[in-house]
Amino acid sequence: MLTIKKYAAIDIGSNAVRLLISNIIEQKGRPVQFKKNSLVRVPIRLGADVFVEDKISEENKERIVDTMTAFKLLMKSHKVVKYKACATSAMRESKNGKQVVDLVLKEAGISIDIIEGKEEAAIIAATDLHKYIDDNKTYLYVDVGGGSTEFTVIDRGVQVASKSFKIGTVRLLNDIVKKESWIDLESWIWKHARHYHKIEVIGSGGNINKIFKISGKALGKPLSYFYLTSYYNKLQSYSYEERITELGLNQDRADVIIPAMRIYLSSMKWSGAKNIYVPKIGLADGIIKSIYYDTVSSNTQ
Repeated sequence: MLTIKKYAAIDIGSNAVRLLISNIIEQKGRPVQFKKNSLVRVPIRLGADVFVEDKISEENKERIVDTMTAFKLLMKSHKVVKYKACATSAMRESKNGKQVVDLVLKEAGISIDIIEGKEEAAIIAATDLHKYIDDNKTYLYVDVGGGSTEFTVIDRGVQVASKSFKIGTVRLLNDIVKKESWIDLESWIWKHARHYHKIEVIGSGGNINKIFKISGKALGKPLSYFYLTSYYNKLQSYSYEERITELGLNQDRADVIIPAMRIYLSSMKWSGAKNIYVPKIGLADGIIKSIYYDTVSSNTQ
């Protein structure tokens, strides 16, 4: 017997807010399937408020409420049975983050959990990452966000080290990442990743997904350090406006893509990795899996 139900994940990041709706396909005698049904992304960029002013602006409070109201209606139209909404570093560090969470619950009926970097990394680890990992190899998993980046070392299929750093694309755009943070990151990578004979990087996040799409590579094939460096230099040779008009990047991607590449390239350089794999998975995918396997709390529609 075949049963199909829909779960939803809401990822409230520092750069954008996303709603992922997935079909959960269950059939007796077969492994459960998770199939993406719909993805909606709204570039609210909460980090631009929080990392500079320490709080979410009135304008963006209104935008969050409107977006969550729209997401609520979309979930209802899709007949979603369970959902979970997670907010990361921007909401976590905002002085009025709790106030915004309460406002969204009151006005839109969406319950938001503000999660720590460690929990964020654990949820991401619940994805289909194992499908892209060779159990005989070592990887440095790098998930770049607007406010923070999560790093995980995976050796022979086992996580051996994990840490979240306050180095993100929106922070870098606003020039508020301290030099000490880069030094700490380099030291951490050298300590936990450099001693392996060979290591590859796995990258996740909207920017590396976009770069991978532009590359035209087949899913499962890596991007080389040389390719990434060449594309990084190409992007820097264009102005912000030219990246939109000539390279076809969205306006909310055309600025953050350069600091994102800086993080990925630094991670590859310091770990000694020659390639980066891009499985196109992230927090929202992990939330869906975590709801299904009941490793996190969830809400019913």
